[in-house]
Amino acid sequence: MKDEAVELDIGVVIVNYNTRDLLKQCLESIYDNDQGKVRFEVVVVDNNSTDGSAAMVGETFPETKLIVSEVNGGYAYANNIGLRHFGYPERAANTPRYALLLNPDTVLPPRTLGRMTEFMDSHPNAGIAGPKLVRPDGTLDKACKRGFPTPEASFYKITGLSSLFPRSKRFGRYNLTFLDPNQTAQVDSVVGAFMMVRRESIQQAGLLDEEFFMYGEDLDWAYRIKSRGWEAWYYPEVTVLHVKRASSRNSYRAQREFYRAMEIFFRKHYANTTPSWQKFVIFSGIYLKMMIDLTKWRLSRNVRG
Repeated sequence: MKDEAVELDIGVVIVNYNTRDLLKQCLESIYDNDQGKVRFEVVVVDNNSTDGSAAMVGETFPETKLIVSEVNGGYAYANNIGLRHFGYPERAANTPRYALLLNPDTVLPPRTLGRMTEFMDSHPNAGIAGPKLVRPDGTLDKACKRGFPTPEASFYKITGLSSLFPRSKRFGRYNLTFLDPNQTAQVDSVVGAFMMVRRESIQQAGLLDEEFFMYGEDLDWAYRIKSRGWEAWYYPEVTVLHVKRASSRNSYRAQREFYRAMEIFFRKHYANTTPSWQKFVIFSGIYLKMMIDLTKWRLSRNVRG
């Protein structure tokens, strides 16, 4: 797909960890379906998988650039390897106009890349865009349109008020559940499972923060990009299948990292402007919710075991 004499439209970065079969399906959906006239290259960064993922990519998709990491450094770490391959955050000779972070547990319908490129081209102030994501059962993946986890939004999420009143503009800010999922809208962030990012916004904001092992790095990136004046857009005219948490659903570390990401994000962006009493409530809520969920996870594993 890469032509050294032609500027690429999209540099696709897929981070893989032990999702060989889903990764194969994802790559097939990219290469076998019509993606329009968009010029793209795909790089797969394998995070030290043990299921033969790297061998499968090398044997089945020779057009894909494969980078095998000797360690599992996390999602942000591996994505940054892929982004640097394309020349980000600087503008190298053929740095693509857009970067696309794509999870291996996604399936792209025909012309997804072309339609998303057209949308970004028609919205020059858009630094970030993402499509509608649906689960295998047809339900919406709520993370595809996000509000920033402000102290208030996080409190409503942790206490369950966001679930009790999903249509409320006050309580539903965490996943913007008050927005019509079929309506194009500006949002705070889209999810890193499919996040298209403009080259110039990466040049200004830099790469992903590797303090996040998994979860939260996409929100942090969006926060930094939007702080430079760029917009983030949810574009449901394109719908992508997302299995979700294919490589992490059975991982204790993944459960813990979810809450660690919440803490990092809060400390980084809100702690300095939040009253001490409110910080105590938020941190206590994060730790309490983490302990409850980790206990449930252990119990469920014991029952299955």
